[in-house]
Amino acid sequence: MTRLFCATGNAGKLREFRLAADSTRVEIELLPGYRQLPAAVEDGATFEENAIRKALHYGPHASGLLFADDSGLEVEALGGAPGVYSARYSGPHATDESNNRLLLERLRGVSHRNARFVCAIALVEGRRVVGVFHGAVEGVILDEPRGSGGFGYDPLFYCPAFGCTFGEATGEQKFSLSHRGQAIRAMLASL
Repeated sequence: MTRLFCATGNAGKLREFRLAADSTRVEIELLPGYRQLPAAVEDGATFEENAIRKALHYGPHASGLLFADDSGLEVEALGGAPGVYSARYSGPHATDESNNRLLLERLRGVSHRNARFVCAIALVEGRRVVGVFHGAVEGVILDEPRGSGGFGYDPLFYCPAFGCTFGEATGEQKFSLSHRGQAIRAMLASL
């Protein structure tokens, strides 16, 4: 069995990554001592840049392969925002609720609400980048949240392929099509 270390403070993401590995011979573990390490600086202009920065920051602390992701929401009517600022869209002490509230405020009166979730995953061994993997899924931002599943913008993100929001979809259903699911499956297939 192959062991991969993951650098994330987001329990929802870790749960999704482990879901992807369930049918493989890969075990995904949170990097031991992750919460005690200084946080990586996420000042890249793209999801890929931030994923690489995070992976290289935490990679030397892993005894083997480590991956980190950066992912978020891009809304066409907002010029791609919140983009790389998705997790902290409403400020330094942002919550899912405050981010969703701000997104809805900024989209008030806007009819064209096409959006996409985007993910980049960087896989490293120590200080060497082994690969970068991508995923994206298209959808539409609704006027109000629907569903209590998922996290982040999931209750606002309507996925036409499912006929519901990511917040209404089961974890398995969401992950079968999601940006993060695409990227992690591509990484696992490369091992």
